[in-house]
Amino acid sequence: MNIPQTITIAGKSSHPLQVKRFGYGTMRLPGEGVYGEPANRPNALAILRQAIKSGINFLDTADYYGEDVTNRLIAEALYPYPNDLVICTKIGSTRKPDKSWIPFNSSENLRTSIENNLRTLKLDQITLVHFRVMPGTTDFKKAMETMFAMQQEGKILHVGVSNVNVDELETAMKMGNIATVENMFGHGQRTLQKSAHGENRGGEEILHICEDNEIPLIPYFSLMNSLPKKDTRIAEIAQKYQVNEAQINLAWMLHYSPWILPIPGTSSLKHFEENLKAADIQLTEEDMEYLK
Repeated sequence: MNIPQTITIAGKSSHPLQVKRFGYGTMRLPGEGVYGEPANRPNALAILRQAIKSGINFLDTADYYGEDVTNRLIAEALYPYPNDLVICTKIGSTRKPDKSWIPFNSSENLRTSIENNLRTLKLDQITLVHFRVMPGTTDFKKAMETMFAMQQEGKILHVGVSNVNVDELETAMKMGNIATVENMFGHGQRTLQKSAHGENRGGEEILHICEDNEIPLIPYFSLMNSLPKKDTRIAEIAQKYQVNEAQINLAWMLHYSPWILPIPGTSSLKHFEENLKAADIQLTEEDMEYLK
């Protein structure tokens, strides 16, 4: 099966972006609990530099990874940035000293986060920003109004959403152009999307809307293929190709829909190289039917 090697973000806008259809998520770079400095700072910087050398031109970050750790690592490793590099960040959350994650999504909060991202990433405009829905988000529409207002002001080029349900995605699309959606998705997360609060954060339903509207779906936690239990089919296909299960999960996503943009994260150079090789795995139609 031939699969597209690139994907277009905001294709219907006046500033479309074409990126390699394999990005890198920086969430695993900070210390334990996605908080504080990395255990091995030179290694973290090396992974970022290797990502660019490998042809990756899409990085996913957030100012609440660390806090600010991944943004500062990106700037240290890569600034001045390559012209084709798309740095995508998220706002709508922050961290407490106990490492817990809490909403930070009032209009004032969102503006504070954008200014923080601009400063730490050394940018005048952020190419792509997701509004991340957190438990406790009470006014989704108002938050999106703020996102689009910052876009009009030139602080954001493209607006996306993260961790949304179908109603939230459809609401956002009526308010403005949604460039991307970042939701949990993988072979084991197509239907099991219930949050701790019982909300459906979309799986296949979200993907179908994305496909119909040519909006890239950026999966997070895509390598957690053991929800709710280990799927032995992934292991069988991995054994067939003599690769690991994470690689098959990534290959499956690349084959499953041309509108999926995987961003697997790791703090290991070895695992980074393994993940990257997943893009070269050619699954057959029979493989995909078996993994259906």
